[in-house]
Amino acid sequence: MKKLSLVSLLVFLVVMAILPHLLDTRWQTVAVTFLVFSVVALSQDIVLGKAGMFNMGQAMFFGMGAYVTAILNSHFGWPIVATVPVAIVAPVLLGIVLAAPIVHLRGDYLLVVTIGFNIVFVQVLINNLGGVTGGPNGIFGIDPLRLFGFELSSQVAIYYYAFAVLLLTLAIMINLDKSKVGRALHYLREDPLAAESIGINTRLYKIFAFGLGAGIAGLAGSVFATQYSAVSPEAFEFIQSVLFFSIVLVGGSSIPGVLIGVFVMFVLPEIFREFSTWRFFVFGFAMILTMILRPRGIWPATFGKIPKFLIKEPKNGG
Repeated sequence: MKKLSLVSLLVFLVVMAILPHLLDTRWQTVAVTFLVFSVVALSQDIVLGKAGMFNMGQAMFFGMGAYVTAILNSHFGWPIVATVPVAIVAPVLLGIVLAAPIVHLRGDYLLVVTIGFNIVFVQVLINNLGGVTGGPNGIFGIDPLRLFGFELSSQVAIYYYAFAVLLLTLAIMINLDKSKVGRALHYLREDPLAAESIGINTRLYKIFAFGLGAGIAGLAGSVFATQYSAVSPEAFEFIQSVLFFSIVLVGGSSIPGVLIGVFVMFVLPEIFREFSTWRFFVFGFAMILTMILRPRGIWPATFGKIPKFLIKEPKNGG
């Protein structure tokens, strides 16, 4: 299975490297958005798939990264490249602050709270906080990214920028899976009580997952703002969080699974654009089919449970 996953990933990378030269302008835009959404979905996988927390607010961190880049560039004249670190750090800090008081919640309770956060975030944007978010119309006229004297203004150039961000995200995900932190998150997802019994600080790892996922989503948001040269609240509404949540559930908690999920939940509706009014039906039907036929997703990660010898059994009378 691992060899198959590696081969599939390599084939995917080769195809994606040559893809923009085979597409017209419209489909180049779709391809860039596919890459951006893949990065956000992978960030969602850290929280939902690896840590097992029902987060339905990932679009908030995605939007925060986009708005940080837009505000710093349009209102303060920062070059886009200088806004990227802030677009990562700001969502990380927000993720940590929001996660700290709620990580003890589980299941539906956590789901509802994160939905509330996302709704509040969008309302803050609409109400033009500090006069810098642009209200319902958002912010327009964002400068293109300039690197090493080159202006990345064409869709092909932006595509390779987004592709580089995806490669960076994939490297983070692969190393996370192999690390002690990744194993701890897996144990946390499978059985929080058992994870605590072997000395894992579940609260700390949950906050870490929220922070890391928020930072990666913020980076994707910065790319998104650069791609469209504009941001508006409607791009980060609750339905976008539903999309990212659905992608992980349908595709499965693995790199190939997430990428397949983005294709099924985003690219296929673009292919059948004339049926776009059925988008919510597709979401629901795909999730129902997945839960029945593939409850762990189309391409789930293969992990075992916590080894029994690691679990400390309570002593009699203890």
